[in-house]
Amino acid sequence: MTHHELPLTDYDNLAAGSIESRTHALDEGGVRQLLEHERSHAARPQIIAMLEHRLASLASGEAQPSGGDPTAPAPETAPGVASGPSMTEGPPVNPPSHGDPTNPAQPRG
Repeated sequence: MTHHELPLTDYDNLAAGSIESRTHALDEGGVRQLLEHERSHAARPQIIAMLEHRLASLASGEAQPSGGDPTAPAPETAPGVASGPSMTEGPPVNPPSHGDPTNPAQPRG
């Protein structure tokens, strides 16, 4: 099976958390495909355990596919969004009121 036949787009490049959330939209067949692919390719223990657990939950009827779109763009690669950590500017740094020799209003010793 090639990566083009997998039920999740760009599966091999998805982060573990993204894979976990996206498998909730898959049925047993889709999860089984991913499990077979994972075992024969990257063989990441945490992903294999997660997929086995999801498959068991679906098989027992404990879980149902969520109905979401597993092929939607991953949040970490959404188009139009700059990658990298989100940096916000904090408040200006004010020196403490004590001990600043350039403060003319501060009493000197």
